[in-house]
Amino acid sequence: MKELPSSGSFSVRWHHRVLTCRDAFTDSGAELAQLFGDSSSPARVLCVLDGGLTKAAPALPDRIAAWAQTQSDRIDLAGTPLTVPGGEQAKNDRTVFDQVVRAIHDRRICRQSFVLAVGGGAMLDAVGLAAATSHRGVRLVRLPSTTLSQADAGVGVKNGINAFGAKNLIGTFAPPWAVVNDATLLPTLTDRDWRAGLSEAIKVALLKDESLLIDLEHAAVALQNRDLDVMERIATRTADLHVAHIVHGGDPFEISRARPLDFGHWSAHQLEQMTGFRLSHGDAVGIGLMIDLHYAALALGGSQSLVRRVASCLQSLGFPLCCDAMSDHDRLLDGLERFREHLGGAMAITMVTEPEHSQEVSSIDRDVMRQAIELTVRRGGEQMSRTG
Repeated sequence: MKELPSSGSFSVRWHHRVLTCRDAFTDSGAELAQLFGDSSSPARVLCVLDGGLTKAAPALPDRIAAWAQTQSDRIDLAGTPLTVPGGEQAKNDRTVFDQVVRAIHDRRICRQSFVLAVGGGAMLDAVGLAAATSHRGVRLVRLPSTTLSQADAGVGVKNGINAFGAKNLIGTFAPPWAVVNDATLLPTLTDRDWRAGLSEAIKVALLKDESLLIDLEHAAVALQNRDLDVMERIATRTADLHVAHIVHGGDPFEISRARPLDFGHWSAHQLEQMTGFRLSHGDAVGIGLMIDLHYAALALGGSQSLVRRVASCLQSLGFPLCCDAMSDHDRLLDGLERFREHLGGAMAITMVTEPEHSQEVSSIDRDVMRQAIELTVRRGGEQMSRTG
């Protein structure tokens, strides 16, 4: 087999922009408008809103319309904002994906146009997939509206929907044009969704920066009391660590085996599926962290004091440490194989033994993992007895 003489390597330079602000859609919201280009010709923009967000903030569509009107030299809003279902249901079938693709077609959105998506992580995933695959790629600006999406999912370069009972089976790596984290969107959240991003903060702190874990421990009361300034600080630091991994980690599209940011996620994804997504992603990640920390302590010589420390931190932030679905060990352990299939190739799971010290394991002792699950359930039972 001969390679053509013109064969070679090429790369595409991309600036991954993640910005923070408050009140992006003010009358003087020129900073957001500037992301859509210069004032020589207004950019056509399809705005897509999370239905859960508009229910909590019913004035938002009118605010966005008014903002676009004041920025008409840069923004040509393609009709009224499209509202789609939020939450995991946004990803569980093609409904949201198809709605957005249809709107892109009907409202004359081209590759020089933009989709502006405002909502939670699952909705952003589905809308992002529609934008990435329509016309082979429409520019996407994300405004994550939850702590989970501002800290983690919304600042990444992935899009996807679930299919055939598998999470994120259909998806793309497609960086957004820009991400804007607006803290004023967060007070609309329920308590469960308010805390959701904090399990991802603990995850990235364990992997990358123990000082963030210390900050979370000290700020637990303020976070429980929904202090917006504190939450903005934590979400911004968490997002920055995630973005640094993407931009400087050398593997933004996850071609290699190691995926450290998936620490704690093999069981989290499986538990979400097992509970029909009644268990939120944030709560599932908290449980997943505990399972893998117990395993690391049992099998890899990891710190037992770290297990206790993280359990205390999760508990102080309001996270459950177990759920009923964990009693089905066999089905939960099936998540290991699903995770391997999702990664492709051999098993590669990141385990943390000490803060900022992790290792990749290529095989899992299922008997030891059963013990780790049982220890997590036991600790969760102790938590419920103390609070009940």
